[in-house]
Amino acid sequence: MRTTLLTILAVGAVVFSPLARADKESSTTDRLEASADVLNDMMHAGDKGIPQDLMNKAQCVVVIPNMKKAGFIFGAKYGRGYAVCRRRGGVGWTAPAGMRMEGGTFGLQIGGSESDAIVLVNNESGMKRLLEDKFTLGGDASVAAGPVGRDASAETDAQLNAEMLSYSRSRGIFAGLTLEGATLRPDHEADHELYGRDVSNREILISGEIQPPAAAARLEHALNRESARK
Repeated sequence: MRTTLLTILAVGAVVFSPLARADKESSTTDRLEASADVLNDMMHAGDKGIPQDLMNKAQCVVVIPNMKKAGFIFGAKYGRGYAVCRRRGGVGWTAPAGMRMEGGTFGLQIGGSESDAIVLVNNESGMKRLLEDKFTLGGDASVAAGPVGRDASAETDAQLNAEMLSYSRSRGIFAGLTLEGATLRPDHEADHELYGRDVSNREILISGEIQPPAAAARLEHALNRESARK
């Protein structure tokens, strides 16, 4: 039993390490540009896009572009992106705070894929999760698969009560990406690279005193444009 467990952990390390190395090579600017593209694409996907009314109600948005997933018996997910929250008063958005999404699955699977993920944070309790050192979707924070389409809305109890709604767009041999069970935590390395100093998610997302960097202009423009739509 011990040997089997060690073997599984060793395989998991082999699977996970290349994902982490590949994602680390992308710069903060690249990820911000990609995040803007993902938000634009998923809001304008017609009957398969994020409903406008849910975007209008969201307190925060987390975008993880180009999330990696690979598996051979042990599956791993890894991605880096950004969270933004509405400023006090509900007008405009804060500067982006770096986030890492990680998770694992166990089962008979082989292959790999790359996905984009968006998480809408519905309420204040969900917003507070973004300030934690680490939390699990579906464990620490309640999460539901977000409805899609222009006319869709969060009508079920699960969606109405969930702290977060998750969306994904997958490419590759996997049919889709399940965000439940994945963990989210601050990406301090990305924040230091972006702002030139150590800064916390609370400073970025709650105080609103940190101004968005020039590299985040496209993401900020996309958020403001989508917030203005009816």
